Amino acid sequence: MRLLATLLCWWLLTFPGAAAQADHASEIASLIDPAKLATLGERGANSRVQKAVFWLPMAQKDGQKPAKVLDRAVTLAGYKNTDDATLTKDALLRNLDIAEKLGCLNDAGLAKMKRGKAAIVMKGPYKGGQLSVDHIIPRAVVPELDNVIANLELMPLRMNEEKNAKIGDRQRAMAKKFYKAKLLSRKGLEAVQLNSLKHL
Repeated sequence: MRLLATLLCWWLLTFPGAAAQADHASEIASLIDPAKLATLGERGANSRVQKAVFWLPMAQKDGQKPAKVLDRAVTLAGYKNTDDATLTKDALLRNLDIAEKLGCLNDAGLAKMKRGKAAIVMKGPYKGGQLSVDHIIPRAVVPELDNVIANLELMPLRMNEEKNAKIGDRQRAMAKKFYKAKLLSRKGLEAVQLNSLKHL
């Protein structure tokens, strides 16, 4: 037992960033756990996206690379499907980039996001508005993707409200990826394709 404790102390002293990375990854993993997400009500994952993105700049401050933290987070969360894990990781990295470009990662914004609340957009044409979570493939078209992290994207609220439920090239491409990753059923894929044809 003493040997184990000694080795643990040596490891933490030799790799001081490892503990921080594990903590950030664990925080994110608890938010993106597919089993937990499946139990949530309508739009239940929206606040989780805000919280998960909060932990990525925290990891950066501790000298950790967000991509590496997310690699560990999806593993801890139990993502066994490689495509599913990749789509989830990519979505969170994209959301980090969006939040940064919109100027939402200041102290006030981060404080809100930590609690799953909407930060204020500080840059761009939507400056002064709230940050919201959008469904890439509208939940009105495919409700089964409502709480799928890979389908959720940060967006200024006013921009989100101006959107409609149309399906375009991006949504069709994402639907195929979601289907391949087993995040979307055949029925859901067909609903996307049918909705797309209506707007041609």
